[in-house]
Amino acid sequence: MNRNQTLYLLVLGSFLSALISCQGKTKGTAGKSIDAIDLKRGDIVRCGPPVQQFGLVGFETSCPANVKKDFDLGVALLHSFEYDEAEKVFAKVIDEAPECAMAYWGVAMSNFHPLWAPPTPPELEKGARVIEIAKSLPGSSKRETAYINAISVFYKDWNKTDHITRSLNFEKAMENLHTQYPDDKETAIFYALALNGAADPTDKTFSKQKKAVNILNNVYPGETDHPGIVHYTIHSYDYPELAELALPAARKYASIAPSSAHARHMPSHIFTRLGLWDEQIKSNLASFAAAKCYADSTGIKGHWDEEMHVIDYLVYAYLQQGDNIKAKELVDYMNTITVVSPENFKVAYSFAAVPARYVLENKMWKEAAVLSTHPANFPWEKYPWQKAITHFVRLLGSVHTGQLDAARSELKKLATIHDTLTNQKDVYKAGQVLIQMKAGEAWILLKEGNNDEALKLMQAATDMEEKTSKHPVTPGEVFPARELLADMLLQLNQPAKALESYEIDLKNHRNRFNGLYGAAQAAEKSNQPAKAKQYYEQLVVNSNSNNSNRPELVAARRFLKK
Repeated sequence: MNRNQTLYLLVLGSFLSALISCQGKTKGTAGKSIDAIDLKRGDIVRCGPPVQQFGLVGFETSCPANVKKDFDLGVALLHSFEYDEAEKVFAKVIDEAPECAMAYWGVAMSNFHPLWAPPTPPELEKGARVIEIAKSLPGSSKRETAYINAISVFYKDWNKTDHITRSLNFEKAMENLHTQYPDDKETAIFYALALNGAADPTDKTFSKQKKAVNILNNVYPGETDHPGIVHYTIHSYDYPELAELALPAARKYASIAPSSAHARHMPSHIFTRLGLWDEQIKSNLASFAAAKCYADSTGIKGHWDEEMHVIDYLVYAYLQQGDNIKAKELVDYMNTITVVSPENFKVAYSFAAVPARYVLENKMWKEAAVLSTHPANFPWEKYPWQKAITHFVRLLGSVHTGQLDAARSELKKLATIHDTLTNQKDVYKAGQVLIQMKAGEAWILLKEGNNDEALKLMQAATDMEEKTSKHPVTPGEVFPARELLADMLLQLNQPAKALESYEIDLKNHRNRFNGLYGAAQAAEKSNQPAKAKQYYEQLVVNSNSNNSNRPELVAARRFLKK
């Protein structure tokens, strides 16, 4: 070996030694930093068939080849909103390849959940910390760096900047990323999610949702088993005016990701919008079983939150079929539940809405007037919007049983909750409570004999509700304002106007039991027997359950026999 060769080997050895040392420092630094963060870990829970449980995803990264399968699984879980399981997978990737910066991105995305409630402070802190680690790691591609920077704008100043502003910032960052990489399918799909997450609930043109669907449609032809495409299509069309367009996606999603409780449930959003109660119930019974399997498999304390969400949708559907027996079974079952994990806005909503629906749909006014919150030890002060549902039910129950002082007391409680939400700058939820306040006060005025003012206020509540989209957490308002207006008009012996109002509401709340019955009554009283027959027939067909004991069906069949 000559002198030059010897020198070359010495230099090469020094370089390799330095490189190994540098990588060791990188891994060591990342390892120490991530050890200080409480990542969710453990085996992935699968409650479904053994093949293609969560759909097919291919996300290109510069991470080692041995973690690609797990990384793709983590992204698939993200697309079905299985956030806890996704974080477990990304934590596993970090353990095996701590230099994989995109795994930290995956953890940050697992704590974002843009179409649910805003992340909690611990989730925001976790997301911010893992993004700091991701940014410190060398070797990321230009595209990966752009992904990491995009989610970092959501976590930036999380304790100073409101959620919607940060969601809009994320949307803009994903738009830039999509512009840079127009042919990258995952970038397009996550941009569609960002558009939905930043959509204004008062925008009745659905501009961002329609833009999202256009993007997803361009990706779809080559990705027929991708969970995110069909899932975000359903969310984009989850509105009365658009729901029909999502029916093919709704009927496909559960077969793409059958091991996801949320994937089994999500199609029911569209079935609910379209009043397809048999399909809605079938979807949620499958999701209910998957949710119970998940709770049993993970050994969580109590029940899983997705089970509560599904119960709300099931009770709503059973009530629209007039099936009080199955609806009451679920109400009673929920009354046995005292512990749910995780404890969140979705759980609070179900606890409040399920018993409220049962008494309101059945016009059980005495029970409504004294409806209690369950469970008693639940931290209701954290969830003022959900707590307002119970006060609204009590108000309506008190009005209809002639207890106007009690009704006014409940109205004051709603006003206090409205002020709380306004001070929290939660404009949407404050608006929802304001609708309840206007509707409740309208019925108090009606009972006081101030009919004109009652109608004006009830119309104002209706207009406000129809300018705002419902929250994804709910299958529908516990009592649609338009239907309340129609009921008021019927009580005031204005059946023609009541019929008009019922018919408008049935366009937004298809095949609602009380809407159909009210429309039939109004048509009958306004001397429109053909329309009355149409709505009574629709009510009977819609309520094809053998478990229905509703007196409205007796009246409908009596009319149809004439």
